[in-house]
Amino acid sequence: MALTPVLARLPILILSPHSRCNCRCVMCDIWKVTDAKEIGASDLERHAASLDGMGVEWAVFSGGEPLMHSDLFRLCAILRDRGIRVTVLSTGLLLEKHAQAIAANVDDVIVSLDGPGEVHDRIRRVPGAFLRLAAGVRSIHALRPGLPVAARCTIQLLNHSQLRATVAAARGLGLNGISFLAADLTSTAFNRPEGWTSERQLSVALAPGDLAALESEIETIVSQNECGGFVAESPAKLRRIVHYFRAHLGLADPAAPVCNAPWVSVAVEADGTVRPCFFHPPIGRIDAVTSLMNVVNGDEAVRFRAGLDVASDPTCRRCVCSLNWPRRNASSPY
Repeated sequence: MALTPVLARLPILILSPHSRCNCRCVMCDIWKVTDAKEIGASDLERHAASLDGMGVEWAVFSGGEPLMHSDLFRLCAILRDRGIRVTVLSTGLLLEKHAQAIAANVDDVIVSLDGPGEVHDRIRRVPGAFLRLAAGVRSIHALRPGLPVAARCTIQLLNHSQLRATVAAARGLGLNGISFLAADLTSTAFNRPEGWTSERQLSVALAPGDLAALESEIETIVSQNECGGFVAESPAKLRRIVHYFRAHLGLADPAAPVCNAPWVSVAVEADGTVRPCFFHPPIGRIDAVTSLMNVVNGDEAVRFRAGLDVASDPTCRRCVCSLNWPRRNASSPY
């Protein structure tokens, strides 16, 4: 069935509840934000009818750093009271401080893990970040042993030869698993409205001589039957990361992932800006007058989805991410 530009359902809602971050990662510029903005409880409650009407099933708190929010767990309660699963993506620096509230109000946590301790701290540019992450995970598991806590690793120049060590570090932290994606080099996401200069890209991207080390790490992980288990990605998805860096170097043609994100999700920023995903331009803004449902099926959003061909779109072809949410049945879109 063809994807429809008008959405009957919105299974996934990605929220950035706080605009700032407490890391200074080399592959992200969100840490440069100085103007703190938040999605308040009253803001979220105002859109309760949209959450119900569009059948939101899963809310993901992204960043910035969600745990910097002044009342994050009130937002969690609003969502969970409606039967919506709540996931928090976190740098891990504030896990220990908020462990009790996380254990009581969150369904699962995904932490950023960029390598074993020294590599992780170098990329995050926060001394002791790995130890703080470890302490936070221990605190959460002491309070609620069954709460899933997994890791996400962004692959780039400083850690491309450390994937197996990163998997081992995730196991050592007692995490439930790990996923990998390539560092975004070309989009305007992550507080990069003008994109990155070629010089800045070089500080994060792989050089031709780095590709063999990355490929070796990935093929070893595949050969050890980690994929689809402790490592979330399939072999094909892991190998696509190598292709992504090859394409960036002009050694292969860019290729879009299989993705239906604009038809099953939106990303809402702390100031109310709504995007079809992290990487495409805004499709509207929610506020005291304009509801989430009105933005999701507003003229701009419908035009965008009607004209989007993921396979040929330039942004999609250079995308590091993918979301392929399954339809409920063959006769109904999502």
